[in-house]
Amino acid sequence: MKIYILTLFPEMFNGFLRSSIIGKAVQNGIVQITPVNIRDFSRDKHKRVDDYPYGGGAGMVMTPQPLYDAIASVKKKCPDAPVILTSPRGEPFVQEKAVQLSETEHLIIVCGHYEGIDQRIIDSMVDQEISIGDYVLTGGELPAMVMVDAAVRLLPEAVGSSRSLEEESFTEGILEYPQYTRPAEFMGMDVPEVLLSGNHKRIEEWRRKKALETTRKRRPDLLE
Repeated sequence: MKIYILTLFPEMFNGFLRSSIIGKAVQNGIVQITPVNIRDFSRDKHKRVDDYPYGGGAGMVMTPQPLYDAIASVKKKCPDAPVILTSPRGEPFVQEKAVQLSETEHLIIVCGHYEGIDQRIIDSMVDQEISIGDYVLTGGELPAMVMVDAAVRLLPEAVGSSRSLEEESFTEGILEYPQYTRPAEFMGMDVPEVLLSGNHKRIEEWRRKKALETTRKRRPDLLE
């Protein structure tokens, strides 16, 4: 899997690409993640990538030329790669979308910035706009990391065991059951007896019940 992230701040990905599951997946060649500096494609002598919006208004807009050339440059390497723009007006990023991304051989993510990007780039080169939540961030770098992390950890080779992907929130449309580890007693609080019983059928039933209870309490919309 190859992922290209088009950004004005490639340095933000330094730690991300070296840490945890993502870092191991990159190191082991399971996924190749390449930040691409949009500013490198600016033809302006000062490498400017933004300008005032037509029609007036606060803020700046990313100009089309650097973005067009940056996307076109990556497209030469992977013509069939879908182009995703991080945007607060995009479709919500949910687990189903993470699964779709994990099944994609090549992927291009464009990190939005300022008040947005020139609409002509969206109309001509972007396949999908995605939002990670109903709030506005300073840029699309954090959403890009969220999407990449969610997608890469779905690769069995990245997590080491496919079973760990089966028993977690949203896999079956509900939230995960409570988890416990040693010691069996901590500050007067005990691990539920059923988890110490060794009875796998009872444990499975308990976990299913608790998962449904948690979902009903915190995310009843998922049960609908």
